[in-house]
Amino acid sequence: MRKSLPIFTLALIILALGTTVFADTPAAPAGVVNINTADIHQLSMLPRVGAKAAQRIVDYRTEHGPFKKTSELMQVKGFGAKTYERVAPYLSLDGKSTLAQKVKSPRKPRTKAAAQTQPANTAS
Repeated sequence: MRKSLPIFTLALIILALGTTVFADTPAAPAGVVNINTADIHQLSMLPRVGAKAAQRIVDYRTEHGPFKKTSELMQVKGFGAKTYERVAPYLSLDGKSTLAQKVKSPRKPRTKAAAQTQPANTAS
């Protein structure tokens, strides 16, 4: 009887922490962008992709023809493995582009070292 109360309490804590972790995970993509037919506006809705990067995708597609695999996006200047990993869930090669709004990618939290290197406000 004495051992069961701490075990039960620990199980409740683990369950509570598990539900908060799963609640913070982003939902499934709200849509996809067809990289073979999308215009600059639709491409710029991808996370961390602006108008200039979207223009580079369109220029690459015009010069080299349609993409055969989504991973070919890494051939476009400015699109490496990290960027591809961010946008991969939102990419499609066929069908309509269904992404309706700009996807915001989460930013890394500030580290302690970065916060300490900034000058303090010394207004008198």
